[in-house]
Amino acid sequence: MPYRIGNGYDVHALAEGLPLWLGGIRLEHSKGCIAHSDGDVVLHAVCDALLGAAALRDIGYHFPDNPDEFKGIDSKILLKKTIEIVRDSGYEVVNIDAVICLQEPKIKNIIPQMVVVMAEVMGVDESQVSVKATTTEKLGFVGREEGIAVYAVAMIKKINDGQ
Repeated sequence: MPYRIGNGYDVHALAEGLPLWLGGIRLEHSKGCIAHSDGDVVLHAVCDALLGAAALRDIGYHFPDNPDEFKGIDSKILLKKTIEIVRDSGYEVVNIDAVICLQEPKIKNIIPQMVVVMAEVMGVDESQVSVKATTTEKLGFVGREEGIAVYAVAMIKKINDGQ
């Protein structure tokens, strides 16, 4: 099976006065994600999608949210380690597609920077990374600005599969 697809989903609650990291970029906002790491919900969902595609469990298995080793860790490090795990299992990234669900802040002007950062961390071309954003029209926990949710899909392919 040369191609595989994985799905990732992550949610973090928001709280006043915390830094907000999305897609490897720190945004200026009054709220940030409550998390053991830096709370970059985008990179966490992408890690889960990649690990799922390779049938290698999930981000919590590889990077648990209780040891001091991962307290406050930059999620770009987690993404880089995830890429190493996926490559060590014989796969490479074909593409990533992520949807960020948040009411505020508006991030359309930051998305190109996210793509650059994510592609660089994963060692892939920017054309292999898609990031989109949407609101929930003020519905649910996202609409009330209580949290952020991200859906991600990753396609990977077997390295040296004779193709």
